[in-house]
Amino acid sequence: MLELLWLLLPVAAASGWVAARRSASTRPRRTGEPGSDYFRGLGLLLDDRPDEAIEVFTRMVEVHPETVETHLALGSLFRRRGEVDRAIHIHQSLVKRRGLSRSQRSRGLLELGEDYMKAGVFDRAEALFRQLAEVPGFTAHALCHLIVIYQQEKDWRAAIDCAERLQAVTGEPHRREISQFWCELAEASRHDGALQEAQDRVGRALAVDPGCVRASLIAAELAATREDHRAAITHLRRVESQDAALLPVALTMMRACHEALGERDQLIEYLDGAVRRRPSGHLTAALAELREAREGPDAAEAFLVEALRRSPSVAGLRQLVDLKLRQGDGDARAQLATLFEVSRPLLDASSRYRCGQCGFEGRSLHWRCPGCQGWNVMRPREDADCGTGRRGPCGRLG
Repeated sequence: MLELLWLLLPVAAASGWVAARRSASTRPRRTGEPGSDYFRGLGLLLDDRPDEAIEVFTRMVEVHPETVETHLALGSLFRRRGEVDRAIHIHQSLVKRRGLSRSQRSRGLLELGEDYMKAGVFDRAEALFRQLAEVPGFTAHALCHLIVIYQQEKDWRAAIDCAERLQAVTGEPHRREISQFWCELAEASRHDGALQEAQDRVGRALAVDPGCVRASLIAAELAATREDHRAAITHLRRVESQDAALLPVALTMMRACHEALGERDQLIEYLDGAVRRRPSGHLTAALAELREAREGPDAAEAFLVEALRRSPSVAGLRQLVDLKLRQGDGDARAQLATLFEVSRPLLDASSRYRCGQCGFEGRSLHWRCPGCQGWNVMRPREDADCGTGRRGPCGRLG
């Protein structure tokens, strides 16, 4: 009720203004005229009868169609309530009316475009917003809506054009979104086998936003496809300076490239430095596995214990239990196996990534958050396995 009350207040206020303006006349007001309808609508609203209140305010608009503000507020209210057809009807009738100022008609078109978006009629909404994009004072709003539509339709070229224009109009940067749009185009080119075109588009993404991790990962994948593993490693190491929190995402490919070159020691050296620069449970666990292969389980255990003392993490602890499980025997092994099997479903079932804006959690890394629709806002959770290539209890890559 409270939410609906706040939604209806603009309608009531606009209707009240009309009633007050008309009350300048000195003749007595009869029941059914604007003033009595206004107060009757407010009474119904306060009596928790919102549907009847809406009908009263709607009739006031029908009786006095010159009330532009009431039309706009009432249509917006219907859209928020999910009654999109009624919102469209009100806003259509408004924009068809003669005598509106350019600003009033543009506001009506903006509301109508939002109605069409809510209804999923994107072609009509697009046509209206493209028209409004040429109207001073409405350009930014229209471009924002167009970007949303083009993202829905995966028309990334059009989204880039609108985002660049919006950036020029408002002076606010939209580099993150534009670079992601170029990455979408690069992914499409790579899927189609147009690798050079994909490379060019990745270059455009990095030119727009040098901090775009996704572009570096795509560039690394393209280099690995050409078996240029050294170039791929260069792209992957750039991730640390772009966004160190996403370095674990690059780890599996980085490991494969180093192993293809026979340079595992160089990978260990790099990860040692990366963990010192920014402690990470995922990197620590991967580094312990590499050290175990090179120096043996005792060295790996000592490294893990020291690392966990400095910076505790679920990923590192899990790796330590795995290591002890493979070393143990008898009752100790049975107890560790039980501990691992009890904890593993809890960790495996948990989400691996979390959005830093809305808190959405998922098992996969989405470059565009399904919750808030923000770009490049999801990060690996330190208390979950993000699939960085560690071995499970049976020695298999997990």
